Amino acid sequence: MNTISNGKTNYCGHLFSNSKPGAKKLVLKEIRIHGRGGQGGVTAAELLARAAFKEGKWVQAIPFFGAERRGAPVKAFARLADKPILVRSQVYNPDYVIVLDSTLLEMVDITEGLKKDGTVIINTPKKPEEVNVKQGRVATVDATGIALELQLLVAGLPVLNTTMLGAFAKATEEIKLESVLEVIRQEWAGAAGEKNAKAASLAYERLIKNW
Repeated sequence: MNTISNGKTNYCGHLFSNSKPGAKKLVLKEIRIHGRGGQGGVTAAELLARAAFKEGKWVQAIPFFGAERRGAPVKAFARLADKPILVRSQVYNPDYVIVLDSTLLEMVDITEGLKKDGTVIINTPKKPEEVNVKQGRVATVDATGIALELQLLVAGLPVLNTTMLGAFAKATEEIKLESVLEVIRQEWAGAAGEKNAKAASLAYERLIKNW
């Protein structure tokens, strides 16, 4: 997999392998996305990376295909940096975790490897203090409710990935909401793009943080 930034190809190898003594340390942020098959976790990682790319960052979006059946727990990953990213692997120590489906909290250790000051962003109608997450900062938004409110559905199921990108922008400030909306509208033209963009905007507005 290649990653791109500013029109250049970033061939990934070992982190900091080209660093010189006294050089500025790479600012790298790693994201892990937990969802279920069919919820668009891989697309979320790709759109997140594209939004950061528009802001001049070096990026990666990495799919991870485990069980491929619809509804099975799946993961995807993204990295954002201010310099070329010289590592290519799954994300094991994320700065941020996005949870598209809160039922996974009972099945998967979503905080595994989370950095001490990391942030978990969960799709749930509950407030952060009502969620059973004992590590990191927690932010919540009812992405399912927003999708149903807007009738943002695919095959009768609520669309969660674009909604949660708006929540990510608000919780982390790593990317601007405007960049998220731009890549959404580029991915889906016309009414579909506008509805997805509206969902992301509402999630940005309605996110609740515990810090």
